[in-house]
Amino acid sequence: MKKQVLITGANKGIGKAIALDLARDDFEVVVNYKSDHHAAQETIKCIEQNGGQARVLCFDVSDRESCKAVLLKEIEVHGPFYGIVLNAGIKNDCPFPDMDEQAWDGIMSTDLDSFYNVLRPLIMPMIQMRCGGRIVTVTSVSAITGNRGQVNYSAAKSGLIGATKALSLELAKRNITVNSVAPGIIETDMSEGIDETIVKQIVPMRRRGKPAEVSSLIKFLFSPDASYITGQVISVNGGMV
Repeated sequence: MKKQVLITGANKGIGKAIALDLARDDFEVVVNYKSDHHAAQETIKCIEQNGGQARVLCFDVSDRESCKAVLLKEIEVHGPFYGIVLNAGIKNDCPFPDMDEQAWDGIMSTDLDSFYNVLRPLIMPMIQMRCGGRIVTVTSVSAITGNRGQVNYSAAKSGLIGATKALSLELAKRNITVNSVAPGIIETDMSEGIDETIVKQIVPMRRRGKPAEVSSLIKFLFSPDASYITGQVISVNGGMV
């Protein structure tokens, strides 16, 4: 029986790349999306064309009750997950003095609260499965360095790192690893507004990263070779410090 992996926000960008990589490693991938059903189906199609197995699961990671209901039903039908990648995230940039409550709360509910909303229903079934597991949270270089106009985003992603490190200590004896991956400027929708001149100024490698360069690291963290790596934050950012 193939090991099941849930990837939030797997319908495009980094999430899609992660889904394709893990499917190639013989995991059965569950592609989560919030609203873009067509993009999610495209991810499924790409996986199946390469001989992999996948299915879609629609829910909003910021909606606690919806997450709980959908995920518990999913476990009831398909059994526990071996792995989870918390990739879904949004940003809403503006200077802090101009940041209204919606800009703050919206980022927190999607980028930080989703840690609790998604993982809380899934952890005990994973533990009870007694075959270890893998959890990876996708944070950001902004959580490490900070960034102008991203006080909300940096705060949420920093909180994600703290939660990841704490959970790794709780689950280590269960052979469940919990790590964070911190991408820099990657070729996705979230980086479209960044001018290429700026990219060359702040990234030592003078280019944007590719989603596959992030997903290949997560693929490694899901491999048997990474079984002794937990509680770590690993950057994929072209040398940004």
